[in-house]
Amino acid sequence: MADSQPQRQTRVSDLEDFERSDGRPAFVLTMAEVKLLGIAGVGFFLDAYDLFIINPVATMLQYRLYGGQHLPANLEGFMKAGANIGSVIGQFGFGYAADALGRKAVYGKELMLIILATILTLTTPTGSLSPNSCLIYLGVFRILLGVGVGGDYPMSASITSDRANLRKRGTMLAYIFSNQGWGSFAGSLVTIIVLLCYKSTMEAGHTSKVDGVWRIIIGVSLIPAFATLYQRLTLPESTRYIKDQQRKTADHEADASEDEITKLKAAQRAEEMRTTTPTPGTPTTTESESKTRAGSETGDEKEKRGSEKIEEDVDVDVSTAPVDLIIKNKAHFKEFLVYFSEWRHFKLLLGTCVCWFLLDIAFYGINLNQNVVLQQIGYDGSSGSPWNRLFKISTGGIIITALGFVPGYYASVLTIEILGRKWIQIQGFLLAGLFLAILAGCFHTLSKVAFIVCFAFLQFFFNFGANTTTYCYPAEVFPTRFRGFAHGISAAMGKCGAIISALAFNTLSKKIGTPACLWIFFGCCMFGALFTLLLPEVKGYDPDEILAEEIRVKRAEKAAATLAAARAD
Repeated sequence: MADSQPQRQTRVSDLEDFERSDGRPAFVLTMAEVKLLGIAGVGFFLDAYDLFIINPVATMLQYRLYGGQHLPANLEGFMKAGANIGSVIGQFGFGYAADALGRKAVYGKELMLIILATILTLTTPTGSLSPNSCLIYLGVFRILLGVGVGGDYPMSASITSDRANLRKRGTMLAYIFSNQGWGSFAGSLVTIIVLLCYKSTMEAGHTSKVDGVWRIIIGVSLIPAFATLYQRLTLPESTRYIKDQQRKTADHEADASEDEITKLKAAQRAEEMRTTTPTPGTPTTTESESKTRAGSETGDEKEKRGSEKIEEDVDVDVSTAPVDLIIKNKAHFKEFLVYFSEWRHFKLLLGTCVCWFLLDIAFYGINLNQNVVLQQIGYDGSSGSPWNRLFKISTGGIIITALGFVPGYYASVLTIEILGRKWIQIQGFLLAGLFLAILAGCFHTLSKVAFIVCFAFLQFFFNFGANTTTYCYPAEVFPTRFRGFAHGISAAMGKCGAIISALAFNTLSKKIGTPACLWIFFGCCMFGALFTLLLPEVKGYDPDEILAEEIRVKRAEKAAATLAAARAD
C-alpha cells in the first residue's frame, strides 16, 4: 500500500492534459467534440428514426396490402417488435466484442449492418408476395436492422466515454443520446414532406402510390448512415488511450524484472526449445548468450520491444501483472464473471439493468402505442381520406416530439454536470410517475388541452430523467475493460422491457383498459427510483482509478497474509 498514493498521483498527472478545465461551461463543445458527437450520435438518430416511423409505415401498408383494413395483429406486433428483438442481440454481441476485440476493431461494423438491413428492407416485394409474407419479410430485416442499432449503444457509449474529458463526460453522452429526439422529429418531418409531395396523386385515387412513400421515408435514413460510415471506420484511438499506452510501456521498461508478460514469453520460448530435439553439433542459444544479447539491446530496441508487448493480445495474470496494464487490457468473459461475482460490483450492474428495464417498459409502452395519445388529441387519423389520415398521424407525431422529446434531452445536457446523474434519474422517475398517475386517474375526464399538457410534461421528465441517465450510467460507472459488455447487457435489459411492453400493451389495454396500463407504468417508475439508490453519483467518478486501487489493496492484503503465514512457520 505504501506506493499506491504515488502511483495514483502519477496516473492523475499523466492524464492532466485531458482533464484540465478550459474555463467554459461543460455544454460548450470544442470542434473535436462536435466531430465526435456527429460520428457517434448518428446511431441514436437512426435508432429513433427507424423505431418511430414504423407507426406511419404500418398505416401505409394497410392501404397498400390490405385495402385499408387493419394489419393482422400478430404480424403487426412482430414487425413493430422486430427492431427491438434485434437490438437485444446486437447489444450483447457488440458489447462483448468491444471489450474482447477492442473498440477500433469493431466500431463502424454496426453501421454497416444498419445500412445493409435498410437496403434489404427497401426491397420488400409488395407486388409479388402475399400481404402476410410481405410483413414477415419486412419484420425479418427489421430484426437485422435492430442488431446494428443495438450494437451502436455499447459501441458509441464506450468510444465516447473513453475519449471524453472527465468533467464533460456526462454532457457528451447526453448530447449523443439526445440525437434520439432529433431522429424522432426528423422521422415525422420527412413523412409530412413526402406525403405533401404525393398529395395530388393519392387524392386522385391512386392509393397504391403509398408504396413509394414508405420506401422513400425509410431510404432517407441511408443519407446520414453513409455520411458517417467512413469516419467511424477510420476513427483513430483517443489521445487518452495512446498516452496511457505510452506510460505503460515506460513503466514496464523501468521494472522489467517484474514484468509478467516478459516472463510468459520467456517461458514460451523455453518450452519451444525443450520440445525441439537439436541434431548433434547444432549450435544452441545458451542462457549466457541470451543475456548477452539482451544486454546489448539499444534503447530504441527496448522501446520497440515494449510497444510490441502492448500491441500483442497476451493474457495477463491479474494477480501479478502491473495494475495499469490490467485496467486497460482487453477483457475476457471469465474475467468479467470474476469481477461481477463481488456484490459491490454486481449491485452496480443490477442497478443499471433494472432501472433501464423498468424505464423502457413505461417509455416504449407509451411511445410505441402513440395511437392512444393521438386519439385523445384528435390526430389518430380515424377519419378522412387515406392521405388525410396519414397526414394527421404524422402531424400528431411531430407535435408529441416537439412538446417533450427534444426539450427534455437538452435539459439533461445543460444540467447533468451540475445536478448529477443520480438526482436527475430519481426526480425523472418520480415526476414521470406523477404525470402517469394523473393521466391514469383522469384519463376519461381530462380536457384535450389538459391531456396534451400532462403528456408533454410526461415526455419531458422521461427525457430530463431516466431515459437519458440510464444510457449514461453504464458508460461512466464501469471500468474501461468491462464497460462495453456491461453497457450492452444493461441496454439489452432495457430492450427486453420495450419488447414486453410492445407485445403486451395492446392485449392488456383491451382486457383491463388503458388507465390500468398507465398505473402499471406508474409502478415501474416508482421501482425505478428505488433501484437507482443502488448506484453511486458518477460526476467526476473515475472507475479505472477505483479498479486500480482495488487491485492494489487485494495485492497488499495477499502479501500481508503470505508474510504472516511465513512468520508463523
